[in-house]
Amino acid sequence: MTVELILPPKGNTIDGFPVWRALPRIKRRSIGPFVFLDQMGPTAFDAGKYLDVAPHPHIGLSTITWLIEGEILHRDSLGSELVIRPGEVNWMTAGAGIVHSERSPDAQRHAGARIFGMQAWTALPKDREDTAPSFQHYPSRTIPEVTGDGATASLIVGSGWGEQSPVVAQSETLYAQIVLAADGNMDLPDAQERAIYVATGAVSIDGGSPIVAPCLAVLGKDARTISADRSSLVMLLGGEPLDGPRAMDWNFVSSDPAKIATARERWLARDFPTVPGDNGYTPYPSRNTN
Repeated sequence: MTVELILPPKGNTIDGFPVWRALPRIKRRSIGPFVFLDQMGPTAFDAGKYLDVAPHPHIGLSTITWLIEGEILHRDSLGSELVIRPGEVNWMTAGAGIVHSERSPDAQRHAGARIFGMQAWTALPKDREDTAPSFQHYPSRTIPEVTGDGATASLIVGSGWGEQSPVVAQSETLYAQIVLAADGNMDLPDAQERAIYVATGAVSIDGGSPIVAPCLAVLGKDARTISADRSSLVMLLGGEPLDGPRAMDWNFVSSDPAKIATARERWLARDFPTVPGDNGYTPYPSRNTN
């Protein structure tokens, strides 16, 4: 079957900021190593309302930040501090524990500043869940671009179209942005599990029914070609299936629920490392919304 499952994302508005959550869902908890996928925007900020995600913790996962419009200032407990821009990749591995913040930089703190991007999490393999935390930034010039017939793919992670991304993942991972013009099309690389997330526009797989944004579509192994009848932006994600189920609570992911409970108590006790240059604090939510 070319398309196995269609899942419209859950929409939400946080402080006037639109967010679409594609993963996790009741009908599908993961795609390859991916356990979380959010679309941020597209939107323009009102005066006085910007992206201000205060320091918060993670364990057991890697985060992948990919921007299409706008800028985000990243700071973390390792001392990393930089502004990410469209076409660049931030890959942060939480491992045993990391804390970071994401805020609009000063240059973006004005009415009309735009933001549009994707935030993804991949679960670490069981034998690497307690690895030391790390952070890597990859400039846009290092990310391979591949052209099709009226389509361009940016290979964020993994291999495909005869190219290899420089981003180092902890398990077999495929992640790419595909931008299609009207009547554009492109072959899709293989992976053990695959899905597309249609962020804008509408696309078809192997000439099937249109998949209209915003929407996650889980692909079958026989899916070969993506095409569009209008300008569209799509994320392709997948890779090796997880080596067992994962528990998720807030920003914590683990194969062992006891580790999540420990991380929660550590955060409540303010026992995680702090973020240099950002003394904010995100309280543990009274009700889990993941």
